[in-house]
Amino acid sequence: MPSTIPVAPGTPQLEDLVMNLKTNGTAGTSSVDGTIAKRAHYAPPWADVSIIGIAGSSGSGKSTLSQAIVSKLNLPWVVILSIDSFYKSLDEEASRKAFRCEYDFDAPDALDFDVLVDRLRDLKAGKRADIPVYSFEKHARMEQTTSIYSPHVLILEGIFALHDPRVLELLDMKIFCEADADTCLSRRILRDQRERGRDVEGIIKQWFSFVKPNFERYVDPQRKVADIIVPRGVENQVAMTMVTQFIQQKLLEKSTHHRAALTRLEIGALSEPLTSKVHIMNQTSQMRGMNTIIHNIDTTSEDFIFYFDRLAALLVEQALNNVFFTSKTITTPQNLSYRGLAPAGEVSAVVVLRGGAALEAGLHRVIPDCKTGRVLIQSNIRTGEPELHYQVLPKDIAEHSAVLLLDAQMSSGGSALMAVQVLVDHGVKEERIVLVTYSAGRMGLHRLTKVFPDISVVVGNLCTDAEERWVERRYFRC
Repeated sequence: MPSTIPVAPGTPQLEDLVMNLKTNGTAGTSSVDGTIAKRAHYAPPWADVSIIGIAGSSGSGKSTLSQAIVSKLNLPWVVILSIDSFYKSLDEEASRKAFRCEYDFDAPDALDFDVLVDRLRDLKAGKRADIPVYSFEKHARMEQTTSIYSPHVLILEGIFALHDPRVLELLDMKIFCEADADTCLSRRILRDQRERGRDVEGIIKQWFSFVKPNFERYVDPQRKVADIIVPRGVENQVAMTMVTQFIQQKLLEKSTHHRAALTRLEIGALSEPLTSKVHIMNQTSQMRGMNTIIHNIDTTSEDFIFYFDRLAALLVEQALNNVFFTSKTITTPQNLSYRGLAPAGEVSAVVVLRGGAALEAGLHRVIPDCKTGRVLIQSNIRTGEPELHYQVLPKDIAEHSAVLLLDAQMSSGGSALMAVQVLVDHGVKEERIVLVTYSAGRMGLHRLTKVFPDISVVVGNLCTDAEERWVERRYFRC
């Protein structure tokens, strides 16, 4: 038995592997085609979120007014954030006082404004923000958090929503909600009994010890910085109309700017060549044969699904040529050494609903245990603007070595831009993203690679820029 394991015949040497890695782009270095002079700017509609601050006395109707605004707008991109989520964690002595209703929750010092400002700045930058969860029954901040991502408008409500100067700088509209003191007290009694498990005696004790004196000291002065003072809460229809019209105008401006940005990205789509990061499948006889069956109007649903799944698996296989690999030496059954490659880390996938789901069967044929996420992006019927309706991603997606973004078709590229932006906002590096699509238009590919030049794209075949989404209809038979 020799002391060293011999190399299997035909095994590539390490130098060859390094050269191959550099050639196919999996060595971890990303290069931008020479035709791309600079990265184009793209801002999703949720960037620079409009923040509306609503302050007022405890029980003045801030939460009710916020909910009424959301209900009147009837849009999925308006989110309410309660400042109550940012109460500081209490030490043992403060916790005992809280259970005896002797802790002052109605002073600014009880709130963690540093964390609040940090989260608001994240949302303004279009990033995901993890919001703490505070339990008033336990008087403690919980371990779990809740996430806010991609709101177009955020309503920040709480007694000190207009208190901190750093918060005021981030607000687009400042509202002070006022109501009669007796009304406020009665509302607080009902709320604290129903939602916070407190007794009437403790509520009244806290009201006269802390709430009332702190209103005059800290809360009422906030009306001086308010843009609108709303008496009678939701009953004040004039004020309600003013607020909703302001928000609607902000949303219209965001939509107009977003569509204009997408239009600007069309420049050069016809004259400039596609970058080297776009990989179009080689149109072999087998590929052309499957495409013929898939495009044939007379193909049965069963045959369509069978051949599309075959082609989807080939697309995923091609996509894996663009993920990161590391050198690995293994021992063969013949006791020889083989220097090969192994994935540098976990590969996951994100499906763009619903078309991307047609590629899932092919994905799981290649990577059976692949973690998957979902995003739902639909075009506005009136404006044609892509809109993010839903997203759920693997928790550790930022740590994965590669993320495959699956969509059956891409024409103008608006949805693909938004989907990639979602991944980037959740910590996924551009060079780790590989878009996999059956067909794509040149304009969409140009837009995408102009904004995100480091991502890779695997395309089955090129199509017209305005091709309808026929694949998902045939695949899902509806």
